[in-house]
Amino acid sequence: MAGISGLVFKRLFSKSIQNYNAVEGPSAVSGSHGDAGMKLWRNLSFFVGLPAVILCALNAYLKHLEEDHTPPEFVAYEHLRIRNKRFPWGDGSRSLFHNPHTNALPTGYEEAHH
Repeated sequence: MAGISGLVFKRLFSKSIQNYNAVEGPSAVSGSHGDAGMKLWRNLSFFVGLPAVILCALNAYLKHLEEDHTPPEFVAYEHLRIRNKRFPWGDGSRSLFHNPHTNALPTGYEEAHH
């Protein structure tokens, strides 16, 4: 039984390896089949890919300029920004990674946003 399964697997794998090696035509990695494939992908990259990336970046930049950058109105919820123990640095109310533009203190925002 082991001999038969060994022959079957040998036949299957040897055929797949032969078929893999028998692939014909230009490939992206072979240099002997001409430069047609390389030229095609280079032209696609420069004339399709690069303009698409530039248009997407321009669209994102223009949408960013249209946004309203004012922070939401501060509401002092009692379950947020609870300080049971002061932080060991600074005045004790700001965390280590505190950002005055985005993080509010328990009393509200620190500075006017620009």
